[in-house]
Amino acid sequence: MKKTLQALLAATALLALANVARADTIRIGIEGAYPPFNAVDAQGKLHGFDVDIANALCDKMQAKCELVAQDWDGIIPALLARKFDAIVSSMVVTEERSKQIDFTDPYYRTLLAVAVPKDSNIADVSVGSMKNRTVGAQSATTQGMYAEDVYGKGGADVRLYPTPDEAGADLINGRLDAIVHDKFPLLEWLQKNSEDCCKILGEIPGSEGLTSIAIRKGETELRDRFNKAIKEIRDDGTYLAISKRYFGEDIF
Repeated sequence: MKKTLQALLAATALLALANVARADTIRIGIEGAYPPFNAVDAQGKLHGFDVDIANALCDKMQAKCELVAQDWDGIIPALLARKFDAIVSSMVVTEERSKQIDFTDPYYRTLLAVAVPKDSNIADVSVGSMKNRTVGAQSATTQGMYAEDVYGKGGADVRLYPTPDEAGADLINGRLDAIVHDKFPLLEWLQKNSEDCCKILGEIPGSEGLTSIAIRKGETELRDRFNKAIKEIRDDGTYLAISKRYFGEDIF
């Protein structure tokens, strides 16, 4: 009887440890197609600003990060289906998204910008300048929403793509007059492609968005853990070091 009791206690202790281990593993959904914020290298490994921020936050929470690559179009459904616990993938807070999911405090701010061919005669980023132009953007993103809601309603022919690289390829190949994208990834893309065709036309005034971590509604404990960790990496210089590594400045 004594041995049976000891075995039962040992099994209970192991189960408790296993539950703790599981509780301390946070699965993070990341797109992997949005450099320099997130991308997949030749070995299939996720890397970029979002990845480094996610790992730094997990370190502060004393949790293990398990990174899960997920196509952008399905990233919110995958979160709701519990494929992962949070999205750390440069997601801007919008009213529509907030109806489905909750967000933490922001971890950086972003602006939309427009790129055009080097020989473009488009004057500026205004709605009038985009009338009767063909404008591309990634679908299910704030830039895609802006392109449809503003340029599209102003008379532009808006085309949406699964990834920003596909929109960029059509700009290079002359199938688009302009693309709308977040400023920092657009600058990264232009560094690789500016010799081929393109230039920044300008930033879109009033388009600043707050980029935050997405979680399922009602998971306030996880949200609070992330918020505490975001503050800690800001306070101790970890965030600044990561930001300077990718952008040479603090993008918070």
